[in-house]
Amino acid sequence: MFEGSMVALVTPFKKGKVDDKKLAELVGFHMKNGTSGIVPCGTTGESATLSYEEHERVIEVVIEAANKKIPVIAGTGSNSTAEALMLTRHAKKAGADASLQVSPYYNKPTQEGLYRHFKTIAEEVDLPMIVYNIASRTGVNIEPETMARISKVKNIAGVKESSGSLEQMSRIRYLCGDKFNLISGDDALTLPLLAIGGIGVISVVNNIVPRDVADMVAKFKKGDLEGARKLHYKLLPLIKAIFIETNPIPVKTAMSLMGMIEPDLRLPLCSMSEANLEKLKQALKDYGLL
Repeated sequence: MFEGSMVALVTPFKKGKVDDKKLAELVGFHMKNGTSGIVPCGTTGESATLSYEEHERVIEVVIEAANKKIPVIAGTGSNSTAEALMLTRHAKKAGADASLQVSPYYNKPTQEGLYRHFKTIAEEVDLPMIVYNIASRTGVNIEPETMARISKVKNIAGVKESSGSLEQMSRIRYLCGDKFNLISGDDALTLPLLAIGGIGVISVVNNIVPRDVADMVAKFKKGDLEGARKLHYKLLPLIKAIFIETNPIPVKTAMSLMGMIEPDLRLPLCSMSEANLEKLKQALKDYGLL
């Protein structure tokens, strides 16, 4: 279920409100273009600015649009274990196939606290869980030794690893074994991660070029390493451009330029600087998207 090219889906807004119709259209777009899983309400989905009602509605719309034809891994993490439990219970009730649980942010728990947080959610809600490790956002890294403990908990199926460190990813793969799904959270490291035993990516660039990301993963799995490398290097400049400012500012801007969604962001995220906007436009033109 949790392999291949999965998308960290944006949340489209229109006049300040979630655009349900466009959200459902985006799910259909990915289903037609080789994406193997939909991940709503993550970092790219601006979950931090969604109300509880909006958060739950986004998950419901995505599940309805997916119609059991493609897995939905609902972002339900929080820096409050009780809040994460509430959101995860809703996701299970709504019909999600799994949850994505970001490491608690701001309160900087210890490694023991991290373990207890994920263990509590996994035991309280009978739904497969993907742990999301992104210390650059949360302030605390889930150490590989802690991940090894977490990997033994029932219902915890894998990790979206966004440390940016192949060494750490390799240690997780070594300590947790091949039954624990190691998923890239860094677009630029998807191919290297596959080479050390990863099973796919939860991708941001997938929002605009889903077929190329899916093809890169598929070529690697078929043993076409040269084909996978060519796509990796084709994607690399575009990946750099969509992280030129804080995610998801550039990718939503790119999607707006391509006519996919409205350019709406929610404060404190704001529109790109003119200099970076020109760089993004050039990258899109070079890729043939504009």
